[in-house]
Amino acid sequence: MRPLAVAVIGVGHLGQHHARIYSTLPGVHLAAVVDTNPARAAWVAERYGGQPVTDFAAVLSHVDAVSVAVPTSVHYPITKACLEAGLHVLVEKPIASTVDQAEELVALAARMQRVLHVGHIERFNPIIEKIRPYVTEPRFIECHRLSPFQPRGTDVDVVRDLMIHDLDMILSFRPGPLRDLRAVGLTVLSSHLDIVNTRMEFASGCVANLTASRVSTGRLRKLRVFQSASYCTVDYQTRDAVIQQRMGESSNGAISSVVTHHLRGTNEEPLSRELSAFIEAIRGKSALGVSGEEAVAALKLAQQVLDAIASGPAADASSSRWPSCPSPGL
Repeated sequence: MRPLAVAVIGVGHLGQHHARIYSTLPGVHLAAVVDTNPARAAWVAERYGGQPVTDFAAVLSHVDAVSVAVPTSVHYPITKACLEAGLHVLVEKPIASTVDQAEELVALAARMQRVLHVGHIERFNPIIEKIRPYVTEPRFIECHRLSPFQPRGTDVDVVRDLMIHDLDMILSFRPGPLRDLRAVGLTVLSSHLDIVNTRMEFASGCVANLTASRVSTGRLRKLRVFQSASYCTVDYQTRDAVIQQRMGESSNGAISSVVTHHLRGTNEEPLSRELSAFIEAIRGKSALGVSGEEAVAALKLAQQVLDAIASGPAADASSSRWPSCPSPGL
């Protein structure tokens, strides 16, 4: 079997790691690294291999697959051109700027019979694999995703930049159709929303409360899932989880015991797992990647959050519309 020829389009902060990992995957040939900055393309090519290229169109007839790691505003035209050229595509999240664009890309991939995966990387965090058997019927989900301000990524709002990771994760727990959604947000340092809180209710009865901020003093990525007889807290950064489970009841209804499980994810790099799943899907051996359809669902939910904020009265930092939330450190 000949190696799959791949190119990375956009080798900035994240794309350089796509190039690094592809250069080590068995059965993969990193054929090109593409960046509009020729010095950047040359720098990455020197370290990881591949031909440095400044125009992505120049590689379309020379590779089998691409990673698209460019600003969100150009996800759609570049991904569309790659699919039309008959290439398999992994595009970083969000799949596109708008739902209409995203749905068009999914339809195009199906028509061309090509793999379209989307980089919702938290799905590949090893700790998530550990907790999934314990998350069977979530009743309340709480997510905090906080980071310091960085100009990179501010071409879109914090919902599509950061919160979309948690929206995708919640949907992966299959809570059922959305029944109600309320949201508030605030523009602080960029020209788009920089901090957002949303509360969602699903038909299953599950309630989710999410906060995403890119104007915090530190980094925090935590998930908490409450069920009728268990509680799970996950730290994405340390890849640790604690699960407490009620184990039976006495005849008078008192709790017999509570068992605590301490879980730890492996040291596998999530991006390496994600790219390996993409390559395996191309070879017809795996369906573990986040599909275009799943990415569309996450983007639709993100758009509903944005619509809820836009339809409400203008929010300011002192507004009573901002809910009182438990401390993320708890």
